Amino acid sequence: MIFNSLEFALFLPLIFGLYWFVTNRNLKHQNALLVVASYLFYGWWDYRFLALIAFSSLLDFFIGLKLEREESKKKRKILLTVSLVVNLGFLGFFKYFNFFAESFADSFTFFGYYIKPTQLEIILPVGISFYTFQTLSYSIDVYRKQLKPCKDPFAFLAFVSFFPQLVAGPIERATNLLPQFYIKRRFNYTKATDGMRQILWGLFKKIVIADGCAEYANMIFNSPEDYSGSMLFVGALFFTFQIYGDFSGYSDIAIGTSRLFGFNLKKNFDFPYFSRDIAEFWRRWHISLSTWFRDYLYIPLGGSSGSRLIKIRNIFIIFLVSGFWHGANWTFIFWGALNAFYFLPLLLTNSHRKNIGTIGKGGYMKSIREFVGMISTFILTVFGWIFFRAKDLNQAWYIIQNIFTKDILKAPKLPGEANIVICAIYLMLIIEWFGRENNYALEKFGMHWHRSLRWLFYILIFLLCLILMGEEQEFIYFQF
Repeated sequence: MIFNSLEFALFLPLIFGLYWFVTNRNLKHQNALLVVASYLFYGWWDYRFLALIAFSSLLDFFIGLKLEREESKKKRKILLTVSLVVNLGFLGFFKYFNFFAESFADSFTFFGYYIKPTQLEIILPVGISFYTFQTLSYSIDVYRKQLKPCKDPFAFLAFVSFFPQLVAGPIERATNLLPQFYIKRRFNYTKATDGMRQILWGLFKKIVIADGCAEYANMIFNSPEDYSGSMLFVGALFFTFQIYGDFSGYSDIAIGTSRLFGFNLKKNFDFPYFSRDIAEFWRRWHISLSTWFRDYLYIPLGGSSGSRLIKIRNIFIIFLVSGFWHGANWTFIFWGALNAFYFLPLLLTNSHRKNIGTIGKGGYMKSIREFVGMISTFILTVFGWIFFRAKDLNQAWYIIQNIFTKDILKAPKLPGEANIVICAIYLMLIIEWFGRENNYALEKFGMHWHRSLRWLFYILIFLLCLILMGEEQEFIYFQF
């Protein structure tokens, strides 16, 4: 079941009604309803993998209880190791088995030998990377004694499987989300209407921007040899806005839906295409994953302390692992390495935390330098996304080599319908620019308008989603 589907349009109000009008007097009943709803939501895709998420959840639930009672440091480490090995083992098998098998076989061709790789028909469980990291954060935090273990199985199962953010995040920390299952939730009209606005904006970014851009990005990336340098660059631009609209749109819908049920999820995108350097971009893009790697990998490795060589090592480790997390393909690993190279000059000059605040805060662009920084960061990001989108490294290099030819000066030849998508991108950028100091673009946008005008604006956004909606398109990050 996906957010932009008829099934979800029927599912959400049904669960909302049961949650607030049937189970609202009993916290355990509410949590149990969320577990059932979440498992139905997940099982709609493939019911066979419900056992996997249930096993992973129960394993970490009981390990957490055991960690609280165990005083021996050695035994506590064993318990944590079991959680890490089992959860990462599942992730490694389903996501990376064929990749390692192929890479192992390919390595022998270098020496003139051919080995037929062992291939398994493995179906990648939707969202396994997300809920695996969510359960691991719980086990690690309990091990570190930063969090008391959960003793309510329904609360814990609901925390792991919470349907709004189950399959594509945000990756919630147990310290933030789990305690919200312990306290009675009361319906808050202001929070609910705010959630509806964020859902609306998320649907606009997914249906109008992402799905609209996908048509032309796929057209160009599927046969790059048929297009000029300028069209290849336009294809990269379309994918740049596709992945942003797709993933940030999902996060907006997830956060907004959570607010309907009285929960607060962490912000996952903070207008990353308005960043002035690549370090700022990574503080604003997929925040829940970036901070997860920071707290559970980067800092334990030593972070930005120690010698210059250690700092460089840690940066490359964090970006390479991040790239590999995204998928079992060398393109993702190269994409991670490329971003590490982007980041390196900022680290070596100690300017990676130079741009902390919002660009043009309190007004418009404050300097030409900020504008140049934003545009150059955006262009670097566009070229990075080419590796992310390409089917392999050869195709990525082909696209980049052919962009940097005299053909780049040719006017791109796009179908007339593409102008609708381009206008929608401009509309999104304008609204996001004026809303860049808020949690999401529509949070306060138009709040000073007359109520009737504001509602007319919301209706127009909704109508654009209906009119431009094509076939249901899965979210890009479902594959991760």
